[in-house]
Amino acid sequence: MSQILVAVPAALAALVHVYIFVLESLRITDPATMKVFGIASREEAEIMRPWAYNQGWYNLLLALQVAVGVVCLWAAPTVGSTLLVTGCAFMVAAALVLVTSDRAKLRAATVQGALPLLALLAWALTR
Repeated sequence: MSQILVAVPAALAALVHVYIFVLESLRITDPATMKVFGIASREEAEIMRPWAYNQGWYNLLLALQVAVGVVCLWAAPTVGSTLLVTGCAFMVAAALVLVTSDRAKLRAATVQGALPLLALLAWALTR
């Protein structure tokens, strides 16, 4: 039961980061995506494309780490916990960096960091 309490928010955090990958790496010039990131023009999005592409892959790989951690919670609990905790901790840290660099990004930081924080709290409370 305790593994499920940790796995659910961690898996959802991974899915959020997959979604962020799609926005950053595949759809950065889409008008709806540009609005999400506050990008004023397609030209600006084109300039940001290499950065966004790289950042998107970073988020996808972080999501993969957490997802593998979730799966391993049952097969190899120590490995699963290690992957999940470090991945979720990095997600939370990145959310904190985002909000401390720009207070206007509080909503985005909350979307990015709330679920991994919940997973970390669940993990800590079920030890």
